[in-house]
Amino acid sequence: MAKVLAAMSGGVDSSVAAALLLEQGHEVVGAYMKNWTNEEGLPGDCPWEQDIRDARAVCEYLGIEFRILSLMDDYRDRVVEYLLKGYRDGVTPNPDVMCNREMKFGIFREFAMAQEFEYVATGHYAQIVHHEDESVDILRGAKGKDQTYFLALLEQEQIRPAMFPIGHLPKPEVRKEAERLGIPVAQKKDSQGICFIGDIKMSDFLGYYIKDTPGPIVNLAGDVVGEHRGLHLHTLGQRKGHGVPSNTFGKAYVVVEKRPKTNELVVAFDEPDTPGLYATRCRVGSISVTNRALSEVGNISAQPRYRTESVPVRAEFIDETTAILEYEKPQRALTPGQICAFYEGEMLLGGGVFQEIYHPAPC
Repeated sequence: MAKVLAAMSGGVDSSVAAALLLEQGHEVVGAYMKNWTNEEGLPGDCPWEQDIRDARAVCEYLGIEFRILSLMDDYRDRVVEYLLKGYRDGVTPNPDVMCNREMKFGIFREFAMAQEFEYVATGHYAQIVHHEDESVDILRGAKGKDQTYFLALLEQEQIRPAMFPIGHLPKPEVRKEAERLGIPVAQKKDSQGICFIGDIKMSDFLGYYIKDTPGPIVNLAGDVVGEHRGLHLHTLGQRKGHGVPSNTFGKAYVVVEKRPKTNELVVAFDEPDTPGLYATRCRVGSISVTNRALSEVGNISAQPRYRTESVPVRAEFIDETTAILEYEKPQRALTPGQICAFYEGEMLLGGGVFQEIYHPAPC
């Protein structure tokens, strides 16, 4: 049996993960990553104090040691600054993916290894496969719940000591396990919002750090149809929150372009043939792999965002970290700055960052 440092968020998933490890006979210590305390007083719910109380209560119930790791400076430097820089640069970053790479399987993992733990465990819905050559792969979570997209930027060194104790279970079964085990947070609602920051609107969070720069909202013909508060508050494919109501025929507007040079936000009707909304080719950079090079894989599928399916792509590699992807079918609102996760069947291969989207020229 192994010595495991379990990341405890105070929620049901990480609590059940720790309990199952203990039930399997592992030596388990629980640790809460104190990454954000909302000292700025931003609007929204940042329940870090309650989360710590809940995580401590679970550890006391399980009879295991509980630790608090203060990682606020690292979180601000590695995740918050990445988030703010992305929006300032006009792209759409993914803080949850970066939090996994830089914090949970970065700083937290490094701390665990320095303290002579053999593994780190989280409540992710993903599965680990160990091979004879001591390498490991990540498989999608079983039975309808899958969070491997958020692990797409992890590399072999980071996933080798990882354990995902609930990855084989659907969410309802995790709740049942929590009840069976008598875990105090069995009925606690799942957390929402930005990773570790809490349930806060992204626009409210960004509004505190990035000054509004109002500008015109225009349609494809160049007509002004409204005014935006700042390009950083909008993303491609956005259907709500841009302030332009549906037209008299009930057709909804969607964001299709951001023009930093003129500070224009471009909207158009949300239709399959809308210019700028769908694309089949794009460039992905900053590619990292979990185990083997993507160029060695015959059948690659790509998942452009969390709540979408992965679809087959043809990849032309410019170098080891950059590729041109061509989709068989047009994809909606591929967005610079977002994460593209790569798969072979159920196996996570790695991920990269959308850099440029090649839209067909209008007819």
